[in-house]
Amino acid sequence: MAPLPITLAARLLPTVVLAIVGWSMTTTGDSTADPGSQASAQSPAPSSSSSSSSGSGTNPGSGSGSGSGASYSKPPAACGSITAATLKKLVPGVKTAGKALKLTDPTHRTGCSWNALKGFDYRWLDVTFEVAAANNGTTGQSAEASARKTYAAQKQTSALTGVGDEASVSTSLTKDSGQQTQEAVLVVRKGNALVTITYNGSDFETKKAPSATDVRQGALSAAKEALTALGKASTVAS
Repeated sequence: MAPLPITLAARLLPTVVLAIVGWSMTTTGDSTADPGSQASAQSPAPSSSSSSSSGSGTNPGSGSGSGSGASYSKPPAACGSITAATLKKLVPGVKTAGKALKLTDPTHRTGCSWNALKGFDYRWLDVTFEVAAANNGTTGQSAEASARKTYAAQKQTSALTGVGDEASVSTSLTKDSGQQTQEAVLVVRKGNALVTITYNGSDFETKKAPSATDVRQGALSAAKEALTALGKASTVAS
């Protein structure tokens, strides 16, 4: 049997043996790395064929895109930001406790990762929060302006509406030794906070991947719950 794709092997926990097919997977990366570098270094480049998508329905994080006025003082505990029911749906077989990402400044950045292999189906979900602080130096940059700048640098290829103040998503399909992997990266800004969702999956029996629509909708459902958790963590009027 062919080895697992490098992009997935880099994300798995050290040495997981699939007795059924005789595969051995070893990690080539640190799952506790800063999620900002993880998204750029490990995630496949956005596919040029990614189609535009818009969020549906309303949620506590929806906004007009011109700024909500919400100001958050701290990010939530990331591993508690997604409900158990949603985790079990998006990552079948997962341990819902998740694995907290080790970040340099947990007062402004938090993250959590979940992954599981059930049968031949593999899924991975990352959720990270970043709360910007005001720059009181000579630039006089507000916390929301700082978040806008960070969002602009991380903006994905397709705009989303109905979630946060501004949001975008990219989907990409990669193939390694015939094994397909579909991934969605979604970035949403709400006030002075950013939420980044990375969600991907593969089927190691058929070597096919979930559809772009499925991973995009999965990322969107996680983003909506993450925004709800952000609002419960701490909000102060700006």
